[in-house]
Amino acid sequence: MDKRQLQHHKKILLKKREELLESIKRNPFREEGLEARKGDLADLSDRNSNNVINIHLKETEAKLIRAIDEALLRLENGKYGICTTCGKEISRARLEAVPWTRLCISCKEKQYK
Repeated sequence: MDKRQLQHHKKILLKKREELLESIKRNPFREEGLEARKGDLADLSDRNSNNVINIHLKETEAKLIRAIDEALLRLENGKYGICTTCGKEISRARLEAVPWTRLCISCKEKQYK
């Protein structure tokens, strides 16, 4: 992979990381004081369900940030675009689709099986 392609991927990774950090900073639990307690049991249950979903989304975003950080480290170490399992080059199409990936498509398919 040439320097131009590496810079392209670095830019994408940094942009995605920034978007995720901004998303995590937004607090979906901003209901204040008594307003958060208003409503019947169905309303409270719905709010609790939404809170659980939001927590899972924040956890997923945090995991993705870690994957992006690892990809940026691989980029700095000259190992970006190389499958961490088999050592083969990851296809350009796969890196465009999932720039933080650490596995080639073959190894990822094996992982699912």
